[in-house]
Amino acid sequence: MIKEAILNAIKIPDLKKKFIFTLTMIFIYRLGAHIPTPGVDPIALKSLAGTMAGGLLGFANMFTGGALFEFSIFSLGIMPYISASIILQLLAVVIPQLEALMKEGEYGRRKITQYTRYGTIVLSMIQAIGWSIYVSNQVGATGPVVPEKTFMFYLVAVVTMTCGTTFLMWMGEQITERGIGNGISLLIFVGIISRFPQALYETYRIFTMGELGLFSLIAIGALFTFITAASVVITEGHRKIPIQYAKRIIGRKVYGGAGTSLPLRVNSAGVMPVIFASSFLMFPMSMMAMFSRDYTANKFLAWIALHMGYGSVFWFVAYSVLIILFAYFYTAIQFNPKDVADNLKKHGGFIPGIRPGKTTAQYIDFILTRITLAGAIFLALISILPDFLVIYLKLPSRLTNIFGGTSILIIVGVALDTMRQIESHLLMRHYDGFVKRGRIRGR
Repeated sequence: MIKEAILNAIKIPDLKKKFIFTLTMIFIYRLGAHIPTPGVDPIALKSLAGTMAGGLLGFANMFTGGALFEFSIFSLGIMPYISASIILQLLAVVIPQLEALMKEGEYGRRKITQYTRYGTIVLSMIQAIGWSIYVSNQVGATGPVVPEKTFMFYLVAVVTMTCGTTFLMWMGEQITERGIGNGISLLIFVGIISRFPQALYETYRIFTMGELGLFSLIAIGALFTFITAASVVITEGHRKIPIQYAKRIIGRKVYGGAGTSLPLRVNSAGVMPVIFASSFLMFPMSMMAMFSRDYTANKFLAWIALHMGYGSVFWFVAYSVLIILFAYFYTAIQFNPKDVADNLKKHGGFIPGIRPGKTTAQYIDFILTRITLAGAIFLALISILPDFLVIYLKLPSRLTNIFGGTSILIIVGVALDTMRQIESHLLMRHYDGFVKRGRIRGR
């Protein structure tokens, strides 16, 4: 059935163009991820990849599709754009001018997008400086990673990586506009997927060498399967609120009177809370690691790394709380109960037993608050579960970064969202979608 749906999609000229454009952008992205920044010894850098695979840098490398450890032109990935988006949306809560701008329709959206681009460039420059300093202080098996630490090296590296992130930002926007799926999310999706073959080979290698026991291998497989299935269930889950429309007589015809339902998704924010929380926590800790040549020599920085770094109790708590907060925050941006209640009232719709208007908005908000809490707690639990396996089963952290909850949640969320868009194109042209019985539920 899926093969037939893909063949049908290729037959549609408009959809075929979108596929070709998206695949071309993805090819350019993966090609750029392997083009090194000038002034770096790639052999010496590659020898350090194993020592950097775990911890915070390994977590950040997952989002860039391995480009971070290769010090490529796309080393920073698209995460500076995500960070800039978070900062701007948080500032809109406390700055009335930005909040008013967000409500000004198309003009406001363009201005916010422009400010986000400026913020992306600033954050990219800061991260590029930090990553350049960090790499220049490393020594590989064949010698220093950066043979000549000159001002020109830092200038070229910062400009190259900043331009690389800016190009990825433009690429993501173009995919959203002219391709299939959300461009920014799709780039993160492709980066994570590209690491799977290497992760599978690494799993096989350490298993044959005896570093990974049979029980641990089964645990990884069971975890991967469980998180994938649970992610699909929670992403597609929704609560239906019954809606009734009053009968209206216009001339000799009777309109309305039919019953329908308002579906409220359990996870309305999708995978964005996980991406936002990861970016929010990665930025300050990665900056500390990059700008400090040896932060373990400083007692204060060493204490922060031990008690607040990746894998610590603080990290688990902060990561979980941020996912829950961002789930509510993003849901509030995407779904306004007052607007829904006003639209229902305008078209003669009402919830049985609930007064139209303000009472309806309060009722919808009450339901949405409860189901969002369940979805947010699920996202938090799935995201931190692999880290607990690292501690208690002593699994290699470089494997759980790929097979862990965060990566699987992103893969499932982006894949389902892209399939919805493809299916909507197929159904509009009277083709079957990806499944015969039922449909992939829309937003």
